[in-house]
Amino acid sequence: MPPKQRRSFEDLLAEGVAVPTEGWDFSWFEGRATEERPSWGYAVSLAGRLGGATAALDLQTGGGEVLDFALGRAAKTPALTVATEGWAPNVAKAAALLRPRGTVVVAAPEDAALPFADAGFDLVSSRHPVTPNWPEIARVLEPGGTYFAQHVGPRSVFELVEYFLGPLPPEQSAARHPDRERADAEAAGLEIVDLRTERLRIEFYDIAAVVHFLRKVIWMVPDFTVEAYEDRLRALHERIEAEGPFVAHSTRHLFDARKPRTGQGAHPGRIAPAHSQV
Repeated sequence: MPPKQRRSFEDLLAEGVAVPTEGWDFSWFEGRATEERPSWGYAVSLAGRLGGATAALDLQTGGGEVLDFALGRAAKTPALTVATEGWAPNVAKAAALLRPRGTVVVAAPEDAALPFADAGFDLVSSRHPVTPNWPEIARVLEPGGTYFAQHVGPRSVFELVEYFLGPLPPEQSAARHPDRERADAEAAGLEIVDLRTERLRIEFYDIAAVVHFLRKVIWMVPDFTVEAYEDRLRALHERIEAEGPFVAHSTRHLFDARKPRTGQGAHPGRIAPAHSQV
């Protein structure tokens, strides 16, 4: 077999810039980057939770890919399934993907109050929320309802972030810590049933994968453009070519929390959207 032909920095850079970034489909990275997956298998586990739910809400659903996967594998689907998303291109993508499954996609900013009635859902889920709004999650859960989610943990992919930005302050390194999130969830009135954490290996095999990743996960290097960081990108390209994959690590934690039962008999209305539905 002939040796694999090396591609130029300019060609790889152009490819990384050209790939669309909508949604949370990471299939383009196949052969370009790898990431270990948490042992708990979030999407499959979510399918099991959906099979036992009556009214489900998926927060910050991205392009709807994870929810679509889980709904497709659930033993039965909830009578009501709603998803929220704050970025317009993802709203349209999620709506097109999830509408055939009877899921309502609601355009809702990530930092705003949820546009739903109190105690409207027995399951709230989220995969990699930017910032979980614990008081709102607790408000829309019915007593006895569950919040089931996979969060990004502290210092996730920081090897790559600090390659571009330099050492980050300790307070930024401590962000997203599971102990802090546990305390915030409990302060909002939720009980933690299970909280697991794992540190996982990531490898980037070429600079196109790095560029696409930083364009897609925009909060990693917030001011990232190829123009602003061309020198660092070129140096990293040369390092990968000489030494092999750039290695980083992600951190993930699995939240399983419950809203305590209050013993109140009346059940409020299920859902009252206040934002546009797509």
